[in-house]
Parts: sequence; structure tokens; C-alpha cells
Amino acid sequence: MSWGTELWDQFDSLDKHTQWGIDFLERYAKFVKERIEIEQNYAKQLRNLVKKYCPKRSSKDEEPRFTSCVAFFNILNELNDYAGQREVVAEEMAHRVYGELMRYAHDLKTERKMHLQEGRKAQQYLDMCWKQMDNSKKKFERECREAEKAQQSYERLDNDTNATKADVEKAKQQLNLRTHMADENKNEYAAQLQNFNGEQHKHFYVVIPQIYKQLQEMDERRTIKLSECYRGFADSERKVIPIISKCLEGMILAAKSVDERRDSQMVVDSFKSGFEPPGDFPFEDYSQHIYRTISDGTISASKQESGKMDAKTTVGKAKGKLWLFGKKPKGPALEDFSHLPPEQRRKKLQQRIDELNRELQKESDQKDALNKMKDVYEKNPQMGDPGSLQPKLAETTNNIDRLRMEIHKNEAWLSEVEGKTGGRGDRRHSSDINHLVTQGRESPEGSYTDDANQEVRGPPQQHGHHNEFDDEFEDDDPLPAIGHCKAIYPFDGHNEGTLAMKEGEVLYIIEEDKGDGWTRARRQNGEEGYVPTSYIDVTLEKNSKGS
Repeated sequence: MSWGTELWDQFDSLDKHTQWGIDFLERYAKFVKERIEIEQNYAKQLRNLVKKYCPKRSSKDEEPRFTSCVAFFNILNELNDYAGQREVVAEEMAHRVYGELMRYAHDLKTERKMHLQEGRKAQQYLDMCWKQMDNSKKKFERECREAEKAQQSYERLDNDTNATKADVEKAKQQLNLRTHMADENKNEYAAQLQNFNGEQHKHFYVVIPQIYKQLQEMDERRTIKLSECYRGFADSERKVIPIISKCLEGMILAAKSVDERRDSQMVVDSFKSGFEPPGDFPFEDYSQHIYRTISDGTISASKQESGKMDAKTTVGKAKGKLWLFGKKPKGPALEDFSHLPPEQRRKKLQQRIDELNRELQKESDQKDALNKMKDVYEKNPQMGDPGSLQPKLAETTNNIDRLRMEIHKNEAWLSEVEGKTGGRGDRRHSSDINHLVTQGRESPEGSYTDDANQEVRGPPQQHGHHNEFDDEFEDDDPLPAIGHCKAIYPFDGHNEGTLAMKEGEVLYIIEEDKGDGWTRARRQNGEEGYVPTSYIDVTLEKNSKGS
């Protein structure tokens, strides 16, 4: 089926149709462009979403540990890769579809313009031939009418008896002239007619079919190009489907990796304090006060029993609630992590020891390498000066000594937490290394002893008529002093419930250390509070009186 034979008289219609084809092509290109913008915006929004919910890991402690958190962050990574594939789709469409369409539309417009100009020129040439033929036809028709008039005039004069011979001869000459001109115009008309018919046949059977054929091929190529672009449009997305499938599979694997048991164990590891659950409260017999007048021996015995009971229950009365039921001690984070519960402190110390051991191994390896290099330089002086390595060796040796001291110090703290050290001498040695070791370890808000069976060095000595009844209803009375102490180191006493002291200051002791590293003391002005046991030199006096 050819446009040249079927649509020989539809030049204007083909003009409109080819223009519509180009407009449709450009409309589809506009559609692809908007689709590219959607893909780009979608990818950008996905990346912003991932960035918004990704953790800002400023330190190792903030890294996600729970399997549900790790799975979510893995899903965010997969989603980020998915956004990258949407960008690939946009780039492929822009290069393979939109860019190709715009270039082809430009070429198509140029080709169409050329073919239509050729068609218009052919039509103009045919119109010119038709005008020439029509003019010769009209001229031949006019000359024939003039010849006919001359024929009638000659016949009329020839039949008129009154006409002169000269008039008749003149009319005959005019007739001959008109007849001759009519013959010449006839020949001209015949020639123009033959020429027009030839050009018309050539126009409709050669020129126009060729032009229309080129227009038809152009339009078919446009249709084929659209088909290719449709396919490329789909292929741009189909190419990334395998990678997108992997991203989705990664999300599914991340979901399957969630382990509720493991997360529960992590909660235990993260928040386990290491404290023992509180024991039973002893029975307090208030009825013994009724029998005060029975005998002095009974009274003293009851007081001694009360004193023994006070030694066990003073912690709750004097220091408030335990950590288990109250707040954690306030204060800055300490070097030995004594502000943390025992289990968390043990974990932190173990982590620090592991890090220090890694650093120590690194420094040791560096020292070995420097020694080997020094030996090489000593054997081969041309390779280098052994003395140039001495500063680096000294620095490495100092680092190794420093790390070993740090490891020893942290191991001592770890042993203290694990209950492997006992006795005040070890604690004092630890405090000599760092004067802030015991500060804030156990707040006066609550205390805790690693070993429940640890021996109490000296129970409080009760003097006068002080008993359990007085503790409950006469809290304002000062506790009696059971000895005195001298400050070996200064103590700031920033934490609530602590007592600041200066080096060499003498204080009264009103409550002994119960194994938590704190001793309750009082100044002469009546100010009371807790001071680190390792910071003082204690002297107990059985007969000392309260201030």
C-alpha cells in the first residue's frame, strides 16, 4: 500500500498527518521527561529518608546492638541501594529514550520540511503548465470567434449586390488573416495541451508518488522509533529489576535476622547491675522498752542487741534507699567507672583492659621493629644512623610503660569489682594512683557491698539511752562518735551526702565503713557526711563521746 497511488490528491491531508506525527513524538518525549523527573525526585526523597533515620554514630557506644536495630539499619542500607537503582532508571531513560527522541524529532522536522517543499514545487510547476495551456486555449478560442466573424462579414458582402469589389476583396483578406491566426493558435494550444498532459501524468505518476513515498517512509520510521523508545522505556526499568530484587531479598533477610532471645539477653547484659536482691528485714521488738526498769543488766543487754542490729540496719536508715529501688548516684563519670553498678563497671573495665592490651601489643610490635632496624643499622652503618632511632625507641618504651601501668590499675579495679581484692591497703593503693577513684562509687543515696558476708570491722558503739525507738522518733539527735580520723588526702565532696575535707583535718567517726568504701564522719561544727575510707586514717575509741 503506497501513499503515492492511494493518496495522490491528499497533499494537504498528508501535510497535517505528518505534522501530527511529529507533535505526538514530542508529546511522548515530554512524558518521558516528566517520568525522569519523578524517578529523580523519588530517589532523592528516598535518600533523604534514609539519611534522616540512619544513626549518627559519633562513638562506638551508640552503635546499634539489638538485632531489631541492626535489621532496621540493614534495611535502610538496602533502601539506599534501591534509591540508587531508581537513579539508574532515570539516567537510562534520559540517555536512551528522551535524548534519542529529541534528536530524532529535530531530524524528522528537517526531512519533512524538505519533502513538503519538493511537493509544493512540483504542484507549482504543474499549475504553471496548466495556466500556459489554458491561456493558449483561450487565445485559440478567441481567434476562432474572430475568424468566424470575418467569415460572416465576407459572406454578407459577397452576397450584397451593392458592395464594391474592393470591399469584398478586403473582407476576404481579413477572413484569410483570421483563419491563419486561428490555425496558429490551434497549433499552439495543441502543443501546450500535449505538454500539460505530459507534465500532469509525470506529476501524478512519478513526482508525487516519489515524494509521498518518502513521506510515508519517514512516517513509518517515526512509528518504528516510537516502538523502540517504548521498548527502551520498559527495558530501562527491567534491567534494574534483578538488583532491586536483591535489595528486597536483603530486606527480607534483615527481617529474618531479628532474634528476640538475643535482644532480651542484650537487655540483661546492658542493664544488669550485679546487686543481690535485698534480704529480709529483721523483726524489731518495740515491746522491750516496756521492761526498762527490770534490771540494768537487761537494759545493757538489750542495748547491745540493739547496737548489733544497728550495725546491720544502719545502711538503710542513714543512707536512704538502695540503688535497686532508688536513683543511681549523681556525679561525673569517673576514671574507674565506680559511678556504675558492679556488673556494668566490670564490663567497662574489661573493655578498657582489652583496648589497652591491643594498644600495648601494637607498641610492642613497633618496639620490636625499631630494635630490628637498629640492629640492621649497627651492622650496616651505610643504611642509616642507629642513634636516629633512639628518640622513637624511648617514646615507644614510655608508651609501653604507661600502658602497662594503666592495665595494672584497671586490673586492680576489676579485681576489686570481682571481689578478688580485700583490705583497705589495696583500695588505698588504688586511690594513690588516682585520688578520685572512690569518689562517687557508692552514693549516700544507697550503698552496696560485693560480699554480703564481709566482716564489719567495728560496730557502732551506743552510748547513753540510744536505741531503735530513738532512731525512729528522734532522728534529729546526733549520733555518738565511735572514734576519730585524720584526712590523708583532700576530698572535694561534690556528691550529695558527702563531706568535704582538707588534708590533715581531724574528724569524728560516727559510722564505720560497711565494706562499700565510705565512712560517715562529722566535723566539730556538727556537719555530717560520707568520706572515702581510703582517704583517711581511722582510730576507733571505745569510750569516745559524741560532740
